[in-house]
Amino acid sequence: MSGSEVKTAVVTGGASGIGAGIARRLEKDGYNVVVFDLNPAPEGFGLVVDVTSREQIDAALATARERFGPVTILVNSAGKDSFKRFHELTWERWEQIINVNLHSVFHMTQAVLPDMMAAQWGRIVNISSSSTLGGQPFMTSYVSAKSAVNGLTKALALEYGPYGITVNAVPPGFVDTPMLRRSEERGLLGGTVEEHEQKTPVRRIGRPEDIAAACSFLISEEASYITGQLLTVSGGRNT
Repeated sequence: MSGSEVKTAVVTGGASGIGAGIARRLEKDGYNVVVFDLNPAPEGFGLVVDVTSREQIDAALATARERFGPVTILVNSAGKDSFKRFHELTWERWEQIINVNLHSVFHMTQAVLPDMMAAQWGRIVNISSSSTLGGQPFMTSYVSAKSAVNGLTKALALEYGPYGITVNAVPPGFVDTPMLRRSEERGLLGGTVEEHEQKTPVRRIGRPEDIAAACSFLISEEASYITGQLLTVSGGRNT
């Protein structure tokens, strides 16, 4: 890419785990990468942003645009898990999980769409979850939010395809991230990571780089005829 052709990507939740893997890959692909996260980002140009706050999002996007120009690539990777029996789940906790996993996608997408519509080109990739395909006990709030992200993805694809904007989702399976390891330490996975590897057809746990590769493809020109799709990256656990 020449300097005038370099596109700018925003990756939410890009300070660690899957989001950090995506940020690294998109930098390698030659994009300007801006990370929105509550924590400082080790990759790209990082801004500390609460992606449930439209005010903070708008301010951060203004900074990103001032430095790099219009934002035409968005990866919604910010997420927060929750393990609780449904009858013990408080409304406050439910709202918190929905805000982080679903409402942030609403705010971020709505905030960047004007740039994409003006450019008549855009790529949106939403990181959902393979738990939306088969359910997951004790994670009702998380599964509900990520399932809504899948539906939002399909509806947005139909609405904004005429503007040259594609919208797809990547539901990851078991991926080795700090969030997964914390859940393992708390005994919330129904077994160890190694035991789950043996239940996975490819016999290994996923890596952030696996999800990043799928995002890289969906953002590329080679994927310009693909929109409204769920590209599950789970080692064969969810087909």
